[in-house]
This record gives sequence, structure tokens and C-alpha cells, in this order.
Amino acid sequence: MSGAPHMTYEQFLDEVTTLITEKYDMADEAAIRMVMRAQADDYFSGHDDDPTLCTLDRAHKDAKFVFKHYK
Repeated sequence: MSGAPHMTYEQFLDEVTTLITEKYDMADEAAIRMVMRAQADDYFSGHDDDPTLCTLDRAHKDAKFVFKHYK
């Protein structure tokens, strides 16, 4: 959805982590580890460079990706 409000990079990562805990019934620590591993693999580097990617809609998509690939 265009015109969606953007979050800061840090807020976005927090949102992805929160969505993983809520959608997939994961402990906070496990979700944080998954997001940190994805970040270490540069999965989120584009988000840091382009804040327009840091939307709630994108957070939902990225939470799904991170869960599937880093669980």
C-alpha cells in the first residue's frame, strides 16, 4: 500500500521480531536470534538503505520469510 507510514530501521526490526513471536508462538529470545541471523546475512541491508521499505505490510512479509528461513 503506497503512502503507508514508514518506521525507522530499528522500529522495523522490532516489529518483525514482535510479529514472529505473535504469529508463530515463538519466545522473544528465539525470535530475536532469528532476526539477528537474518541481519547478519544482510537480509535487511536494503531496508537500512531505503526507509520506504520499513512499513507494516513489509514487516509481515519479512517476518514470514525470516521464520521460514531462520527457524
